[in-house]
Amino acid sequence: MIETLTANADRTEHQSRPTTESLRAAREAGAFALGTPREYGGAGASATEVSRLLTDMGRACPSTSWIAGTCLTAKVLSAVVVDFDETARAEFFGDPDALFCGSGKPGGTGVREGDGVRVSGRWATVSGCEDAEWAGLAAMVDGDFSLVQIPTGSLRIEQTWSVAGMRGTGSHTVVAEDVLVPAGNVGAFQFPPGAIMQLFGLSVLAPMVGATFGALDVVHTMFASDRKPFMTAYNRMNESPGARHWLAEATMLARRAERTMLAVAAEADSGAELTAADNSRLHLDLAEAARDCRSAMERLLDLHGSSGFGTSNPLQRFWRDVAVGSRHAHLNGYLAMEGYGRVVSGVE
Repeated sequence: MIETLTANADRTEHQSRPTTESLRAAREAGAFALGTPREYGGAGASATEVSRLLTDMGRACPSTSWIAGTCLTAKVLSAVVVDFDETARAEFFGDPDALFCGSGKPGGTGVREGDGVRVSGRWATVSGCEDAEWAGLAAMVDGDFSLVQIPTGSLRIEQTWSVAGMRGTGSHTVVAEDVLVPAGNVGAFQFPPGAIMQLFGLSVLAPMVGATFGALDVVHTMFASDRKPFMTAYNRMNESPGARHWLAEATMLARRAERTMLAVAAEADSGAELTAADNSRLHLDLAEAARDCRSAMERLLDLHGSSGFGTSNPLQRFWRDVAVGSRHAHLNGYLAMEGYGRVVSGVE
């Protein structure tokens, strides 16, 4: 899988969606079965396993890894958080490797009509929507905050994703225009428990940790080459103590981000009930790991110099992906610090 994702990463970005080869490789590796209930042939959703797999994928192609993470989130919402009836669940998860997309923002409304619900609305930034088979979309149904599962073939997609990074995620806008869905495809939306919220955060962070390691790979290749620091007497990059120091710092930051990610995953997997204080602390840990990824990228860009920004150089793609993806709401640093400040100061 990794070789295929790496070989197709640039094309994934240029076409604003994963290539057919990348999707096939991810599916065969079980990346889209993450979150599918085991009783339907899925892989479950161990936070540690998810983090490791998405990191490996992100090292090759952050966009494809991101789509696997959003698929996981959509499936966990449908399998654990929202209480759909068994008939509907059997339909959603009939293919354990089906790609899901979705949005937790209530961008639409639904009105009950006989044995169904008629849904209309718009949901922005729905990653993977062009290739997904199901879309789990938050909507207000007769005034209740609900999740509606709609086959993507019943939705219209507007090509609205034009962002500096994560271009290959195809995070476009999906539109429902008076779509009638079975009543069983609508369930009450409950706020997820702490362990699941941490899993969702990890599904965002892991592709960023992987992208940082991918950038490290690029710079290690440069260090192994005959390239030398411009305007110096050094014959190779690794002769420079300053360059070695910068590389060591970047490596330390990437590894620290990975350790933090896996520590959060282990706590989420522990089965212990997470208190509000625990969730606040873990949210801050995830945000700090994302900041470590960005800091590592800055050192790597310094080492590679302006040539790292060439459009044919994968370093600039990893940099843009980390710059955008690490600023997802699950990794919002100032709000994480704000929440943790309330906890440690005793403010309710």
